[in-house]
Amino acid sequence: MKRPEFNASGGRGSTPGRRVRARAEWPHFAGLVLFLALAASAAPGGLPQPAHPAGRGRVFLAGAAAVDVTPTNLPVIVNGGFFTQTADQVHDRLHVRWLVLDDGRARVALGVLDTCLIPVEFADAVRARAQQLAGIPAERIMLSAVHTHSTPSLMRCLGTDADPHYPAFALPRIVDGLQRAVANLAPARVGWTVAAAPEHTHTRVWIRRPDKRLPDPFGELTVRANMHPGHQNPDTIGPSGPSDPALTLLTVQSPAGRPLAVLANYSMHYFGAPALSADYYGVFAEKLGTLLGADGAGPAFVGIMSQGTSGDQQWMDYSQPRREITRDAYAGELAQIAAEAYRKMVFHDWAPLAMRQKTLRLATRQPDAKRLAWAREMAAQLDGRPPRSLPEVYAREQLWLHENPVRAVPLQALRVGELGIAIWPCEVFALSGLKLKAQSPLQPTMNIELANAEEGYIPPPELHVLGGYNTWACRTAGLEPQAEPKILAALLGLLEKVSGQPRRPLTVTDGAYAQAVRAGKPLAYWRLEEPGGPAARNAVGARWPAVYEPGVVRWLEGPPSPAFSGRDAINRCPHFAGGRLRAKLKPPGRNSTVEFWFWNGLPHDARPVTGYLYGRGGEALALNGTAGAAGTLAYGPLTGRTVIAPKTWHHVALVREDRRVAVYLDGNPDPELTGEAAPDPSREVFFGGRSDLEATLEGRIDEIAIYPRVLPPAEIHHHYRLGRAATRAVAQTP
Repeated sequence: MKRPEFNASGGRGSTPGRRVRARAEWPHFAGLVLFLALAASAAPGGLPQPAHPAGRGRVFLAGAAAVDVTPTNLPVIVNGGFFTQTADQVHDRLHVRWLVLDDGRARVALGVLDTCLIPVEFADAVRARAQQLAGIPAERIMLSAVHTHSTPSLMRCLGTDADPHYPAFALPRIVDGLQRAVANLAPARVGWTVAAAPEHTHTRVWIRRPDKRLPDPFGELTVRANMHPGHQNPDTIGPSGPSDPALTLLTVQSPAGRPLAVLANYSMHYFGAPALSADYYGVFAEKLGTLLGADGAGPAFVGIMSQGTSGDQQWMDYSQPRREITRDAYAGELAQIAAEAYRKMVFHDWAPLAMRQKTLRLATRQPDAKRLAWAREMAAQLDGRPPRSLPEVYAREQLWLHENPVRAVPLQALRVGELGIAIWPCEVFALSGLKLKAQSPLQPTMNIELANAEEGYIPPPELHVLGGYNTWACRTAGLEPQAEPKILAALLGLLEKVSGQPRRPLTVTDGAYAQAVRAGKPLAYWRLEEPGGPAARNAVGARWPAVYEPGVVRWLEGPPSPAFSGRDAINRCPHFAGGRLRAKLKPPGRNSTVEFWFWNGLPHDARPVTGYLYGRGGEALALNGTAGAAGTLAYGPLTGRTVIAPKTWHHVALVREDRRVAVYLDGNPDPELTGEAAPDPSREVFFGGRSDLEATLEGRIDEIAIYPRVLPPAEIHHHYRLGRAATRAVAQTP
């Protein structure tokens, strides 16, 4: 059997060779009743949580356990594809893995289940029964999914129905695993660390050329953000967001130093495996134990890989030829990185624990009257059978959204010493996870997604404009466009409460280039490092912020030089995909200079004007396309002499001295073009386009500075020289 493949438009496709069985969806209330009934009928007993008197002392306890949850009733319905699929073989065993921690004052439990998705009703039933049997308050219990696409279905997802038997089979075994972890509680030392694994995850959602849009399930050409576009696809420009390379570890060992458990966290969606399988997560757990030499007396070592913010992440690097690697080898490489980090870790005899929970009520994206009528008509044609096409899948999903206009979204935050853990019930993009890590009061911080519920993809708001699979409205991508900033703010608030500290402000470091620009006293200096929000901050004053239009995504890599943001930080910039940056300034005067770096993503034969870089009133700086000297700079009728290769960084300075205009490219003291133009009194400036929306830039801009004076060629050259490492070709940078 094959793992689900993805179609050209970026969605999960069906897999040949798997049997398809029709299963009716469990109604929401019926599922809730079933789960609560299961919890009520389970055998009583268990291990109540002991009281911890204030004078007990600083003793840290930890217990871990892994319990097999592989179904015995085959075939089972499997999540992970667009359409209902079944599996009748077990490729490798499935488990729930628990880690229980106790600081003498509070006890918390972290569970990771080998499954794709966990509906909130099932998670609530598990936590309620675990509270009864293990004595841990439900709000201090987390149950998350690893997101393997090769396990029995606990809930309906797209065209895949829930398996009718597996939830009842799995629930008592999951609770039993927690009870065993509690029974294994013993004195322990705790540690945490972060290792870098940049070669093992990459952005899987790429921006397509505007003339290469793909259709959505509703019959419209809306897809500019293409999931799984294929390797080195010429129809794509670059990734739609950054990657998170952090492999974060929370570990416990015995007082004598024997490894007890490692909770790892990494932002990679899944590798791919034949059903039934725990995918790479199970292989990682086994290999890590072997590498740590965790055999010996006492409870068995428990390795755990939890899911980070991987909604737009996968192991394939689409900027390069396909990497040929097996699942075992991939998991082994990550396990080796984790083992090396473990050996360097500092362990603590005691660490404080604190955990908080909050529920947000968020709206879902409702179908309009036209789409609802279409959905009802198409759903009526199904007549009880499962969907067999994308329109049928998404028609059924519109009815679910209509019936569920509001969702209660559970959030948690945990403190373990100085480690923070943010717990999301959604499929989260790497950018969102990076934003939280950058502002968290606890350092380091890990993000665990798909926990306690499955509320779908939550792209940053600006990515909704680009469309694509992750934005098609359904129960697994249905929350309001502002869900991401609302959830992010709530999680940061919970982290503040468990830490007792305020969130950290987002700051940008000045490298040598930025320092030189500031020294030149610009009127405005937009560094464009904002990870979100509508405004670009003016780094040299509170006045004249710039505004991002829809169609601009954030936090891609800018010019690759430490001269911009220092040696310890990635220089970030926006990617323009149909939108512009606009600002209003005071009247410019007769002398001025506009300076910035740019990266064009289109070939020069794509359209008459490859893209407008800058505009103010009647003036505009552009890259010529087929209508002119392709690939050269153009300012009105003036044309440059240098052909600028796509997907390379370049520095440009446009100088106006009264009526004389000169444009300097890459620090050359001889102007690329020069001529005369009438002064333009317009106060509004645009970057990534001109005053209209014709031929907007498809690429990146960074480090925009506007000076109320003429920069002499020597100063322009100095600026370029400071950042000149950024001019090297960076083909399709991640």
